[in-house]
Amino acid sequence: MSELYVTLTTLTTLTTNIVMPHISEFSKRIALGLKDTSAVFPYWKGRVALYALLKAMGVKEGDEVILPAYTCVVVPNAILYLGAIPVYVDISLDSYNMRLDQVKSAITKHTKVIICQNTYGLSTDLEELQEIAEKNNLFTIEDCTHGYGGTYNGIPNGLSCDAAIYSTQWNKPFSTGIGGFSLVNNKSLIHNVKELDKELIQPSFKEVANIKILYFVKRYLINQYNYWPMIHFYRWLSRNNLVLGSSSGGEISSITKPEGYFKAFSTIQAKEGLRNISKLSDNLKTRKESAEVYTEFLKNLGKNHVDNKWFSNHSFLKYPLLVNDRDEF
Repeated sequence: MSELYVTLTTLTTLTTNIVMPHISEFSKRIALGLKDTSAVFPYWKGRVALYALLKAMGVKEGDEVILPAYTCVVVPNAILYLGAIPVYVDISLDSYNMRLDQVKSAITKHTKVIICQNTYGLSTDLEELQEIAEKNNLFTIEDCTHGYGGTYNGIPNGLSCDAAIYSTQWNKPFSTGIGGFSLVNNKSLIHNVKELDKELIQPSFKEVANIKILYFVKRYLINQYNYWPMIHFYRWLSRNNLVLGSSSGGEISSITKPEGYFKAFSTIQAKEGLRNISKLSDNLKTRKESAEVYTEFLKNLGKNHVDNKWFSNHSFLKYPLLVNDRDEF
Protein backbone atom coordinates (compact mmCIF):
# COMPACT_ATOMS: atom_id res chain seq x y z
CA MET A 1 0.00 0.00 0.00
CA SER A 2 1.36 3.41 -0.97
CA GLU A 3 1.58 6.24 1.52
CA LEU A 4 -1.67 7.57 2.96
CA TYR A 5 -1.76 11.10 4.30
CA VAL A 6 -4.59 12.50 6.39
CA THR A 7 -4.47 16.08 7.57
CA LEU A 8 -6.19 17.16 10.79
CA THR A 9 -5.35 20.15 12.94
CA THR A 10 -6.29 19.39 16.55
CA LEU A 11 -6.74 21.59 19.56
CA THR A 12 -5.86 19.03 22.21
CA THR A 13 -4.29 15.61 22.55
CA LEU A 14 -7.67 14.24 23.58
CA THR A 15 -9.24 15.47 20.33
CA THR A 16 -6.45 13.87 18.36
CA ASN A 17 -6.98 10.50 20.04
CA ILE A 18 -10.71 10.58 19.34
CA VAL A 19 -10.77 12.01 15.82
CA MET A 20 -7.73 10.74 13.96
CA PRO A 21 -8.63 7.01 13.83
CA HIS A 22 -11.94 7.64 12.06
CA ILE A 23 -10.44 9.85 9.37
CA SER A 24 -7.46 7.53 8.98
CA GLU A 25 -9.80 4.57 8.56
CA PHE A 26 -11.87 6.53 6.04
CA SER A 27 -8.77 7.33 3.95
CA LYS A 28 -7.61 3.72 4.06
CA ARG A 29 -11.02 2.58 2.85
CA ILE A 30 -10.85 5.12 0.01
CA ALA A 31 -7.40 3.86 -0.95
CA LEU A 32 -8.70 0.30 -0.97
CA GLY A 33 -11.27 1.26 -3.60
CA LEU A 34 -8.58 2.91 -5.71
CA LYS A 35 -6.24 -0.11 -5.48
CA ASP A 36 -3.08 2.02 -5.34
CA THR A 37 -2.66 5.63 -4.25
CA SER A 38 0.08 8.10 -3.50
CA ALA A 39 -1.86 10.27 -1.07
CA VAL A 40 -5.48 10.82 0.00
CA PHE A 41 -6.48 14.20 1.47
CA PRO A 42 -10.03 14.61 2.82
CA TYR A 43 -11.74 18.02 2.98
CA TRP A 44 -14.95 19.70 4.13
CA LYS A 45 -16.09 19.77 0.47
CA GLY A 46 -14.76 18.47 -2.85
CA ARG A 47 -14.31 21.99 -4.20
CA VAL A 48 -11.85 22.67 -1.38
CA ALA A 49 -9.80 19.72 -2.65
CA LEU A 50 -9.72 21.32 -6.12
CA TYR A 51 -8.68 24.69 -4.69
CA ALA A 52 -5.85 23.04 -2.72
CA LEU A 53 -4.59 21.13 -5.77
CA LEU A 54 -4.62 24.21 -8.00
CA LYS A 55 -2.69 26.16 -5.38
CA ALA A 56 -0.23 23.29 -4.89
CA MET A 57 0.34 23.31 -8.66
CA GLY A 58 1.32 26.98 -8.44
CA VAL A 59 -1.78 28.42 -10.11
CA LYS A 60 -1.84 32.16 -9.49
CA GLU A 61 -3.24 35.41 -10.81
CA GLY A 62 -3.23 35.56 -14.61
CA ASP A 63 -2.73 31.82 -15.12
CA GLU A 64 -5.24 29.90 -17.23
CA VAL A 65 -6.98 26.64 -16.41
CA ILE A 66 -8.76 24.68 -19.15
CA LEU A 67 -12.07 23.05 -18.19
CA PRO A 68 -15.24 21.81 -19.90
CA ALA A 69 -17.91 24.44 -20.52
CA TYR A 70 -20.45 21.97 -19.13
CA THR A 71 -19.56 21.79 -15.45
CA CYS A 72 -20.61 22.90 -11.97
CA VAL A 73 -20.13 26.53 -10.92
CA VAL A 74 -17.88 25.53 -8.00
CA VAL A 75 -15.18 24.37 -10.45
CA PRO A 76 -14.52 27.75 -12.12
CA ASN A 77 -15.04 29.38 -8.70
CA ALA A 78 -12.01 27.55 -7.30
CA ILE A 79 -9.99 28.91 -10.23
CA LEU A 80 -11.30 32.44 -9.82
CA TYR A 81 -10.58 32.45 -6.08
CA LEU A 82 -6.88 32.20 -6.99
CA GLY A 83 -7.10 35.09 -9.45
CA ALA A 84 -6.68 32.69 -12.37
CA ILE A 85 -8.77 32.51 -15.55
CA PRO A 86 -11.13 29.63 -16.44
CA VAL A 87 -10.86 28.78 -20.13
CA TYR A 88 -13.95 26.88 -21.26
CA VAL A 89 -13.95 24.39 -24.11
CA ASP A 90 -16.97 22.82 -25.78
CA ILE A 91 -18.10 19.25 -25.17
CA SER A 92 -19.01 16.29 -27.34
CA LEU A 93 -22.75 15.59 -27.40
CA ASP A 94 -22.31 11.84 -27.04
CA SER A 95 -19.95 11.79 -24.03
CA TYR A 96 -20.59 15.27 -22.52
CA ASN A 97 -16.82 15.54 -22.06
CA MET A 98 -14.30 17.92 -23.65
CA ARG A 99 -13.49 17.80 -27.35
CA LEU A 100 -9.78 17.18 -27.86
CA ASP A 101 -9.47 19.60 -30.80
CA GLN A 102 -10.83 22.42 -28.66
CA VAL A 103 -8.49 21.57 -25.77
CA LYS A 104 -5.50 21.84 -28.10
CA SER A 105 -6.61 25.18 -29.54
CA ALA A 106 -7.30 26.61 -26.05
CA ILE A 107 -3.71 26.20 -24.82
CA THR A 108 -1.66 29.40 -24.53
CA LYS A 109 1.58 30.41 -22.84
CA HIS A 110 -0.50 31.19 -19.73
CA THR A 111 -2.11 27.75 -19.44
CA LYS A 112 -1.15 25.88 -16.28
CA VAL A 113 -3.69 23.06 -15.77
CA ILE A 114 -6.21 20.96 -17.71
CA ILE A 115 -9.21 19.70 -15.74
CA CYS A 116 -10.34 16.36 -17.17
CA GLN A 117 -13.94 15.81 -16.15
CA ASN A 118 -15.70 12.54 -15.39
CA THR A 119 -19.26 13.47 -16.39
CA TYR A 120 -22.09 11.56 -14.67
CA GLY A 121 -19.67 8.65 -14.19
CA LEU A 122 -17.96 8.66 -17.61
CA SER A 123 -14.33 9.54 -18.34
CA THR A 124 -13.03 9.74 -21.91
CA ASP A 125 -9.78 10.46 -23.80
CA LEU A 126 -7.59 10.53 -20.69
CA GLU A 127 -4.52 9.12 -22.47
CA GLU A 128 -4.78 11.80 -25.14
CA LEU A 129 -5.37 14.57 -22.60
CA GLN A 130 -2.36 13.46 -20.56
CA GLU A 131 -0.25 13.37 -23.71
CA ILE A 132 -1.34 16.90 -24.65
CA ALA A 133 -0.49 18.08 -21.12
CA GLU A 134 2.96 16.48 -21.13
CA LYS A 135 3.81 18.03 -24.51
CA ASN A 136 2.92 21.45 -23.15
CA ASN A 137 4.36 21.00 -19.63
CA LEU A 138 0.93 21.25 -17.98
CA PHE A 139 -0.62 19.61 -14.93
CA THR A 140 -3.81 17.55 -15.17
CA ILE A 141 -6.56 17.14 -12.60
CA GLU A 142 -9.17 14.43 -13.04
CA ASP A 143 -12.52 15.78 -11.82
CA CYS A 144 -14.00 12.57 -10.41
CA THR A 145 -16.73 14.18 -8.34
CA HIS A 146 -19.13 11.82 -10.17
CA GLY A 147 -16.79 8.90 -10.56
CA TYR A 148 -15.52 7.22 -7.38
CA GLY A 149 -15.85 3.45 -7.68
CA GLY A 150 -15.93 3.46 -11.47
CA THR A 151 -13.13 2.66 -13.90
CA TYR A 152 -11.58 3.99 -17.09
CA ASN A 153 -10.18 1.26 -19.35
CA GLY A 154 -9.89 -0.99 -16.30
CA ILE A 155 -8.11 1.65 -14.18
CA PRO A 156 -9.94 3.11 -11.13
CA ASN A 157 -11.20 6.62 -11.86
CA GLY A 158 -8.70 9.18 -10.60
CA LEU A 159 -5.44 7.35 -11.29
CA SER A 160 -4.82 8.64 -14.84
CA CYS A 161 -3.81 12.26 -14.09
CA ASP A 162 -1.40 14.13 -11.82
CA ALA A 163 -4.15 14.38 -9.23
CA ALA A 164 -7.89 13.92 -8.83
CA ILE A 165 -10.78 15.31 -6.83
CA TYR A 166 -13.83 13.44 -5.56
CA SER A 167 -17.07 14.56 -3.95
CA THR A 168 -19.04 12.86 -1.20
CA GLN A 169 -22.02 15.23 -1.26
CA TRP A 170 -25.54 13.86 -0.81
CA ASN A 171 -26.05 12.68 -4.40
CA LYS A 172 -22.58 11.36 -5.18
CA PRO A 173 -21.47 7.68 -5.49
CA PHE A 174 -21.40 7.47 -1.69
CA SER A 175 -22.18 10.23 0.76
CA THR A 176 -20.81 11.99 3.81
CA GLY A 177 -23.57 14.62 3.49
CA ILE A 178 -21.08 17.25 2.44
CA GLY A 179 -17.42 16.49 1.85
CA GLY A 180 -14.80 15.35 -0.60
CA PHE A 181 -11.17 14.41 -0.99
CA SER A 182 -8.23 14.61 -3.34
CA LEU A 183 -5.89 11.95 -4.62
CA VAL A 184 -2.34 13.02 -5.50
CA ASN A 185 -0.54 10.75 -7.98
CA ASN A 186 2.29 13.13 -8.87
CA LYS A 187 4.60 12.79 -5.87
CA SER A 188 6.19 16.19 -6.54
CA LEU A 189 2.92 17.79 -5.41
CA ILE A 190 2.51 15.99 -2.08
CA HIS A 191 4.74 18.31 -0.03
CA ASN A 192 2.90 21.40 -1.27
CA VAL A 193 -0.50 19.91 -0.44
CA LYS A 194 0.66 18.93 3.05
CA GLU A 195 1.95 22.43 3.69
CA LEU A 196 -1.29 24.00 2.49
CA ASP A 197 -3.34 21.69 4.69
CA LYS A 198 -1.74 23.24 7.76
CA GLU A 199 -3.89 26.30 6.95
CA LEU A 200 -7.19 24.38 7.05
CA ILE A 201 -9.94 25.76 9.27
CA GLN A 202 -11.63 23.31 11.63
CA PRO A 203 -15.42 22.93 11.36
CA SER A 204 -17.26 24.63 14.20
CA PHE A 205 -19.40 22.85 16.78
CA LYS A 206 -22.48 24.40 15.13
CA GLU A 207 -21.52 23.07 11.68
CA VAL A 208 -20.92 19.56 12.99
CA ALA A 209 -24.23 19.63 14.88
CA ASN A 210 -25.95 20.83 11.71
CA ILE A 211 -24.59 17.86 9.75
CA LYS A 212 -25.76 15.45 12.45
CA ILE A 213 -29.29 16.85 12.20
CA LEU A 214 -29.24 16.52 8.42
CA TYR A 215 -28.13 12.88 8.70
CA PHE A 216 -31.06 12.22 11.04
CA VAL A 217 -33.57 13.89 8.71
CA LYS A 218 -32.32 12.01 5.66
CA ARG A 219 -32.28 8.66 7.44
CA TYR A 220 -35.58 8.80 9.31
CA LEU A 221 -37.83 11.55 7.94
CA ILE A 222 -37.48 11.39 4.13
CA ASN A 223 -39.43 8.77 2.21
CA GLN A 224 -40.70 8.10 -1.32
CA TYR A 225 -43.78 10.28 -0.72
CA ASN A 226 -42.11 13.47 0.52
CA TYR A 227 -38.71 13.14 -1.22
CA TRP A 228 -39.04 15.90 -3.84
CA PRO A 229 -40.78 18.51 -1.64
CA MET A 230 -38.11 17.91 1.04
CA ILE A 231 -35.30 18.20 -1.54
CA HIS A 232 -36.68 21.48 -2.91
CA PHE A 233 -37.09 22.83 0.62
CA TYR A 234 -33.54 21.82 1.56
CA ARG A 235 -32.11 23.49 -1.56
CA TRP A 236 -34.02 26.68 -0.76
CA LEU A 237 -32.67 26.66 2.80
CA SER A 238 -29.14 26.05 1.46
CA ARG A 239 -29.30 28.85 -1.12
CA ASN A 240 -30.40 31.25 1.60
CA ASN A 241 -27.63 30.10 3.96
CA LEU A 242 -30.11 28.80 6.53
CA VAL A 243 -28.65 25.30 6.57
CA LEU A 244 -25.45 23.58 5.43
CA GLY A 245 -25.68 22.53 1.81
CA SER A 246 -23.71 21.76 -1.31
CA SER A 247 -23.46 25.46 -2.20
CA SER A 248 -24.29 28.59 -0.24
CA GLY A 249 -26.06 31.47 -1.94
CA GLY A 250 -22.80 33.39 -2.20
CA GLU A 251 -21.03 30.62 -4.08
CA ILE A 252 -23.69 30.67 -6.78
CA SER A 253 -24.03 34.44 -7.16
CA SER A 254 -20.50 35.72 -6.46
CA ILE A 255 -16.89 35.06 -7.48
CA THR A 256 -15.53 36.13 -4.08
CA LYS A 257 -14.19 33.29 -1.95
CA PRO A 258 -16.58 32.73 0.98
CA GLU A 259 -15.31 33.18 4.51
CA GLY A 260 -14.24 29.85 6.01
CA TYR A 261 -13.98 28.21 2.57
CA PHE A 262 -10.71 26.34 3.17
CA LYS A 263 -12.06 23.89 5.73
CA ALA A 264 -10.99 20.49 7.05
CA PHE A 265 -12.85 17.19 7.04
CA SER A 266 -14.52 16.20 10.32
CA THR A 267 -14.78 12.92 12.20
CA ILE A 268 -18.59 12.88 11.84
CA GLN A 269 -18.20 12.99 8.04
CA ALA A 270 -15.70 10.14 8.19
CA LYS A 271 -18.09 7.99 10.24
CA GLU A 272 -20.95 8.63 7.81
CA GLY A 273 -18.69 7.90 4.84
CA LEU A 274 -17.62 4.56 6.28
CA ARG A 275 -21.27 3.65 6.87
CA ASN A 276 -22.28 4.49 3.30
CA ILE A 277 -19.28 3.30 1.30
CA SER A 278 -20.11 -0.29 2.19
CA LYS A 279 -23.19 0.02 -0.06
CA LEU A 280 -21.23 1.37 -3.03
CA SER A 281 -20.64 -1.90 -4.87
CA ASP A 282 -24.33 -2.83 -4.86
CA ASN A 283 -25.32 0.70 -5.87
CA LEU A 284 -22.92 0.71 -8.82
CA LYS A 285 -24.31 -2.63 -10.00
CA THR A 286 -27.89 -1.34 -9.77
CA ARG A 287 -27.01 1.84 -11.66
CA LYS A 288 -25.43 -0.12 -14.51
CA GLU A 289 -28.41 -2.48 -14.74
CA SER A 290 -30.83 0.46 -14.74
CA ALA A 291 -28.81 2.20 -17.48
CA GLU A 292 -29.10 -0.88 -19.67
CA VAL A 293 -32.90 -0.82 -19.25
CA TYR A 294 -33.09 2.92 -20.03
CA THR A 295 -30.88 2.54 -23.09
CA GLU A 296 -32.91 -0.32 -24.54
CA PHE A 297 -36.17 1.56 -23.91
CA LEU A 298 -34.93 4.80 -25.51
CA LYS A 299 -33.28 3.01 -28.42
CA ASN A 300 -36.54 1.19 -29.26
CA LEU A 301 -38.35 4.55 -29.28
CA GLY A 302 -35.73 6.09 -31.57
CA LYS A 303 -34.70 8.60 -28.89
CA ASN A 304 -31.22 9.79 -27.94
CA HIS A 305 -29.50 7.55 -25.42
CA VAL A 306 -26.07 6.66 -24.04
CA ASP A 307 -24.19 4.75 -26.72
CA ASN A 308 -23.26 1.20 -25.73
CA LYS A 309 -19.63 1.97 -26.58
CA TRP A 310 -19.41 4.01 -23.34
CA PHE A 311 -20.82 1.35 -21.01
CA SER A 312 -17.52 -0.29 -20.03
CA ASN A 313 -16.22 3.05 -18.69
CA HIS A 314 -19.51 4.43 -17.35
CA SER A 315 -20.62 4.12 -13.71
CA PHE A 316 -23.87 6.05 -14.35
CA LEU A 317 -24.14 8.30 -11.35
CA LYS A 318 -26.85 9.84 -13.53
CA TYR A 319 -28.28 8.89 -16.91
CA PRO A 320 -28.00 11.89 -19.27
CA LEU A 321 -30.86 12.61 -21.64
CA LEU A 322 -31.24 15.50 -24.10
CA VAL A 323 -34.74 17.02 -24.24
CA ASN A 324 -36.12 20.03 -26.12
CA ASP A 325 -37.90 21.54 -23.12
CA ARG A 326 -36.75 20.44 -19.69
CA ASP A 327 -39.64 21.99 -17.76
CA GLU A 328 -42.23 20.44 -20.07
CA PHE A 329 -40.45 17.09 -19.95
